Amino acid sequence: MAKTIPALNTLSFKRLGNAFMQIPQKYYKIALVTLISFLVFLIIAVSIAYAKREALLRSAIERGINKAKRDYGLNVKIGTAAFSGLSTVSFKNITVVPENRDSLADIHDFRVGVKLFPLLVGDIKLSEINLNEGKINLVKKDSVSNYDFIFRKRATGTEQKSEMNLARLANSLINQLLYKIPDDMNIRNFEIAFRDDTSTLNFNTTSATIDGGDVESTIRVNGNESTWHVRGTVDPGDQQLDLMMFADNKKVELPYLEKRFGLKLSFDTVSTEMRGIRKSGSELEINGSWGVKNLLFKHSRISANDIIVPDASLDADMVIGKNFIAIDSTSTAHLKNIAIHPFIKYTLSPSKIYELRVHTDELDAQQLINSFPQGLFESLEGMQVEGKVKYDLDFYLDAKAPDDLIFNSQLKNIGFKVLKWGKTNLQKINKTFVYTPYEYGRPMRDIMIGPENPDYVPLEQISPNLKNALLTAEDPSFYSHNGFVEESFRNSIITNFKEKAFKRGGSTISMQLVKNVYLNRQKTMARKAEEMLIVWIIENGRLTSKSRMFEVYLNLIEWGKNVYGIGEASRYYFGKHPSQLDIGEGIFLASIVPRPKGGLYRFEGDGSLRQSLRGYFRLIGGLMARRGLTPADTNAYGFYSVRLREGLRSGLPVIDSLTADSLMIAEPEEEISILEQILGKKRPDTVSVKNPDKAKPVISDTVATPADRRKERREQRRKEREAKKNDED
Repeated sequence: MAKTIPALNTLSFKRLGNAFMQIPQKYYKIALVTLISFLVFLIIAVSIAYAKREALLRSAIERGINKAKRDYGLNVKIGTAAFSGLSTVSFKNITVVPENRDSLADIHDFRVGVKLFPLLVGDIKLSEINLNEGKINLVKKDSVSNYDFIFRKRATGTEQKSEMNLARLANSLINQLLYKIPDDMNIRNFEIAFRDDTSTLNFNTTSATIDGGDVESTIRVNGNESTWHVRGTVDPGDQQLDLMMFADNKKVELPYLEKRFGLKLSFDTVSTEMRGIRKSGSELEINGSWGVKNLLFKHSRISANDIIVPDASLDADMVIGKNFIAIDSTSTAHLKNIAIHPFIKYTLSPSKIYELRVHTDELDAQQLINSFPQGLFESLEGMQVEGKVKYDLDFYLDAKAPDDLIFNSQLKNIGFKVLKWGKTNLQKINKTFVYTPYEYGRPMRDIMIGPENPDYVPLEQISPNLKNALLTAEDPSFYSHNGFVEESFRNSIITNFKEKAFKRGGSTISMQLVKNVYLNRQKTMARKAEEMLIVWIIENGRLTSKSRMFEVYLNLIEWGKNVYGIGEASRYYFGKHPSQLDIGEGIFLASIVPRPKGGLYRFEGDGSLRQSLRGYFRLIGGLMARRGLTPADTNAYGFYSVRLREGLRSGLPVIDSLTADSLMIAEPEEEISILEQILGKKRPDTVSVKNPDKAKPVISDTVATPADRRKERREQRRKEREAKKNDED
């Protein structure tokens, strides 16, 4: 077979040659004349174009200047413009000044070359760029800037807009960007400056070159404040690039961000790589990666401390469709020693849809803790553990149907065990410890949580009326959940999305306890994340019992102005030991946990409760009765028998009911009870007072209107109906 094939090929070529020999001679002459005529025509056309190119260049420049003036209000002037070679144009002394604005651009010497063959089919690909001495000057004074023309909407006339196609748009933008990367580039002393009313920022590219695909650049920031470098390779033809950015002898940092936005940000190196682009049907697929070394950031909403990420990267398969953009689940995110596989998708139309799925394989628990960013979980730093964990998250939210939210989050425990504590001993609640509450950022007093404190009350000595009322109102499933109630989080997300603001949290008693015992009161994302992680460790590591957690919780939470723990609260309001509390007193004390400083304002001057609380008593009492925690009662579950201790009545101001309602207005807190999650109730934290340093309450000046009162009563009745329905379900 190996000898037969060459023989067949030789025979085929001989036959082909014989066929050509049989073509009449006149056809050869016709083909030759046609080819010569085309070449002569092409030479004549090129010669004419070459001779006229200066005129064509001037005409093109004039059209460009007129368009800039007409569409954008830009006054463009060019000192000289001329060809310097077959396809290279040199410009000198270019200035751009927006109408009635500061000068925008001033370029001394600029030379650009295009590739001829792509130009024949209408594509403009750059062969070279040379720039010497140029400046872009961005200025904003008050609300007026010299670059606002960029955002100016242009009239479209009767032209109908075509339907947006994200894949086609992305493909066009990427190709346009790659086409504008020249084979050769040499930039010297090109400056970009920004100045507004409060700050200035200056980037001076002392050199930037592309030579054979190799990229090198040096950028000075704010004079000699810092020197940045960009190194790497680019290959526009194969749609590939690999670039890295770093600074001389220090981190890359931008003090402007901290000054302008309060964001402290720096890093050692940041890198990006685009390995390839391909079209798959109507979708565009981009394969690339991004990485950062020693990223440091800090923002008051994120953390009170510097957070450092030593090593993070994302190997991503990005997919862009007609109406969506996504990071496929084949992507892998690396955080130091751990890897996760995220799926992120944002659909733009016909409705906005947000999708997020995260999956990890079984992770070594110690490696996971070691991979946490430094400064994120301070109390856990130095902790030693054993075992494995596994995390899965499924999130789906359609903006047009937020009530159909899918939210499933699970961190699985596979033999997890704490071997050694870090900075904080999470088992300290099993013994006597000192708790220091804070108000307005200042410590109030040290409170001993244990038998050494005469006001400390063991759980078995606290009235079931109080315990059951508080659990019903704050966390009905406390003894059965593992620290979190997923449905509560789901309801929180739905409400906050609808309100376009943070209106509702989802804290359990476990989370409230951890917040008080182990963490500061800073309301940051890092503190919230640390709170959830500590709860998971305590609950899954079986570091303490549920009963002990509930006992400590009851003995340290705030119940009024400088009133902490159920022992103090019971004596303060009713002059009783907690074991003596009846059903009405238990429900009252449960009602003030969300807003403890307003406790006294729930009473009338004679020591009886305000009538507006009667619905709450019926609600909580009814739920308790249906669960067998108290006998059914048609008399509002002890509402009429509650009486404030006589010694406090004389201190109550004589106010009408309208003013009393206004005293319930308070600042929102991030936590809301489980009951309030179900009912959709907003939770204030502390009553607004004029003088927080005085022990005596100060009355708010705000007065609720009659319309507000009617609305409140309607809302209360609606909530009672919903609660009854939920309990029946």
